[in-house]
Amino acid sequence: MNAPWKSGNRDIFAAFVCDDVTLDTLRSVVIDMGWPPEKVMKGGLRNAIQSLAITASPAILMVDLSESGDPLNDINGLAEVCEPGTVVIAVGQVNDVRLYRDLVASGIQDYLLKPLSIAHLRDTLVQAQAIFAAPRGGDASAVKKHVATAVVGTRGGVGASMLATSLAWMLSADHKMPTALLDLDVHFGTGALTLDLEPGRGLTDAIDNPSRIDGLFIERAMIRANDNLSILSAEAPISAPLLTDGTAFIQLVEEFRHAFEATVVDLPRNMLINFPQLLANMQVVVVVTELTLAGARDGIRILSWLKSNAPHATVMVVANKVPSGVGEISRADFETSIERKLNFIIHNDHKAAANAAKLGQTFVGANRTSKTVQPLRAIADAIIASDGERETASSAKAAKGKAGKAAPKTDDAAGEKGSNSLFNLSIKKLLSPKSKTGAPA
Repeated sequence: MNAPWKSGNRDIFAAFVCDDVTLDTLRSVVIDMGWPPEKVMKGGLRNAIQSLAITASPAILMVDLSESGDPLNDINGLAEVCEPGTVVIAVGQVNDVRLYRDLVASGIQDYLLKPLSIAHLRDTLVQAQAIFAAPRGGDASAVKKHVATAVVGTRGGVGASMLATSLAWMLSADHKMPTALLDLDVHFGTGALTLDLEPGRGLTDAIDNPSRIDGLFIERAMIRANDNLSILSAEAPISAPLLTDGTAFIQLVEEFRHAFEATVVDLPRNMLINFPQLLANMQVVVVVTELTLAGARDGIRILSWLKSNAPHATVMVVANKVPSGVGEISRADFETSIERKLNFIIHNDHKAAANAAKLGQTFVGANRTSKTVQPLRAIADAIIASDGERETASSAKAAKGKAGKAAPKTDDAAGEKGSNSLFNLSIKKLLSPKSKTGAPA
């Protein structure tokens, strides 16, 4: 049982719940924490509003939304009678990520789904207690910066996972940034394997129970790789298909934003297609490819998709496993096909890759003196620099918008069609050695 906790002249805790099962469960946890059980009362959100209109707000308030026909509107009504600093926790039976986001945006601390788990309920109340007791001297400008990066491969086997783990390692070890690595290849991910770690059940638990995801869950579920790097990975049974609407992934990335300074997401192509909302909070997208016909074709498609669906993100294209001799496509022809320059080139180094696998370390961690890792360091530096550049660009764009000159709209479909046409011309050029070289019409 916890020692009594003082909160000035305010009651420590009060709750208004709608059903007897929730009432009994909550009272047992409240008693265990040393708080007065009589402060857990029957009645939902509307009863809470009526009561708090004539009494002082508690430090921590739990309200039941089960009988509310318009939860968001009622929560706004609650805000009018709550004193500043009250930590509000809502419970309900509607499992909807939009509702969760709207409630959090309205100012509540968390939304718990019925039936309530005693362990989860206790963790939530302990966290709320810590939040209320924390000093309140900061302002919005003091919020720490965070850079989130998604690494996507144009094809399987191009080395996107190698790049993701290496970037996460460099951000954490070399730049001393608290970093989260999220490996979203749920069945065949190699993030934990690369770091010689057991993946644990954190990611699968998050997918099964998105409502449990909070700061405490992150702290307990993630596996520590070094002092500044934590990883969330999985090796789900291949007999168990992935059944999720992506809610867990969105909430994980949101929690990472509060708990870390950097996030690196190893994002398989299929996850990009199925859960495009994942890129909403990504500042940087690193597209990894090989200089092949298939890599060029899929590079064109992914870049076109990113232009339409993630225009806010800084996109970097990295050619990996580039041979020292003649390859399938030259760099110049590849760049012509994708209609942009490659940002970074990483040459093929079988010896360095084998050394990393034997040591159970990331590619960059096992080969620090190799020339092959120099482009990897440059990518990490560019990711960090892009955060400041993005803020500057955003300010400049806002200033330009105030000038009243609208930017011309682009036809995304026409852009993709043009890219594919150019790609077809490049293929014809490559497959016809006797044809004359020249700029396509």
